[in-house]
Amino acid sequence: MSDNKLNVIDLHKRYGEHEVLKGVSLQAKAGDVISIIGSSGSGKSTFLRCINFLEKPSEGTIVVSGQNIGLVRDKDGQLKVADKNQLRLLRTRLTMVFQHFNLWSHMTVLENVMEAPIQVLGLSKQEARERAVKYLAKVGIDERQQAKYPVHLSGGQQQRVSIARALAMEPEVLLFDEPTSRAGSGTGGRSVTHYAAAGGRGKNHGGGDP
Repeated sequence: MSDNKLNVIDLHKRYGEHEVLKGVSLQAKAGDVISIIGSSGSGKSTFLRCINFLEKPSEGTIVVSGQNIGLVRDKDGQLKVADKNQLRLLRTRLTMVFQHFNLWSHMTVLENVMEAPIQVLGLSKQEARERAVKYLAKVGIDERQQAKYPVHLSGGQQQRVSIARALAMEPEVLLFDEPTSRAGSGTGGRSVTHYAAAGGRGKNHGGGDP
């Protein structure tokens, strides 16, 4: 188990009487690329969101880089991370590229990518800027585009910014929600995993695909 960067063991997620995830398990080593395939509404996004605790699992165990995430029940009987410091550490090791990008509309592209390294990792603005510029360049976002606000970019460009934002955290595990959507728009059909590999060799790439 210690060789794995990510272990998900017997994960369940229930909404009332409706059980979306029924004992899902997954193991991933450094460099693995894993696709989760299923029909719309089958629970792919829910599974990814449970891994990084944007959703609370109902049952199961999650281990990241050999560290078992300590869980307790909330008032609704769902599992949450017991230690906020451990949750903060988890978010530095495991990041997610969202289907709808979730970019801050009031920040420029460059500021969007700088934000998490400053707020979560404690980097200085200069360090965060250098890191953001590096990863934006790796996904094909040039200096002129970096100064724009997200609304002025195409859908494919916005998704590449979202990838750069995740890579700028230099995580050990990357999660992609709907990775075959729009990242390749105007880029010769390059996939999300192409851009992720360009900036994050040796990392785990996991994605939910329709």
